[in-house]
Amino acid sequence: METQKPLTAEQRGDVREVVGVFDNLDQMQSAIDDLLTDGFDQTTISVLAPQTVVREALGDQSLSAQGLSASPRAPHGTYVDPEARNEAKAGIIGALFYIGAVGGAGMALAAGGTLGAAIAAALVLGGGGGIIGATLAQLVGAAEARWVRAQMEHGGMLLWARAWDEAKERTAIDVMRRNGGHDIHAHSATA
Repeated sequence: METQKPLTAEQRGDVREVVGVFDNLDQMQSAIDDLLTDGFDQTTISVLAPQTVVREALGDQSLSAQGLSASPRAPHGTYVDPEARNEAKAGIIGALFYIGAVGGAGMALAAGGTLGAAIAAALVLGGGGGIIGATLAQLVGAAEARWVRAQMEHGGMLLWARAWDEAKERTAIDVMRRNGGHDIHAHSATA
């Protein structure tokens, strides 16, 4: 008869998470960088969801950082690293420039224009597409700034790190404390 191995904490869905409050984005980003360096996967790190999502999930109760950090029901948002956000912004600008340039050149040539006219149309429409892309990228940056400002108005930015064992839990607490986090604690969470 074969004996079954006991289930791991991950398989049981028995997970703890460490949460800390940060007073500025640089401290929180530094903590995230250290967590990643110390073996936490990006999927185990999360931040507070936007205020509209929090209000929808929890109603009009207080949105204070301390209150939300103590609530296992506080909606988490996916952490996206700054490099990926910058790449997305650059992609928006580049894609719209490319679409404008190729479309402009194609329209000029299809209309019987010369190569010079096609190049001029590509530059004008490509530049216009690039400007639209830059405007959209700026809107993405403004949304991030609003997210940070809203959290700061409620007492700080929240950072969670899922910990599947006691060693990871201790590491997350240490990393958050070392990087300026406060009100740091661990609680049970749903996997």
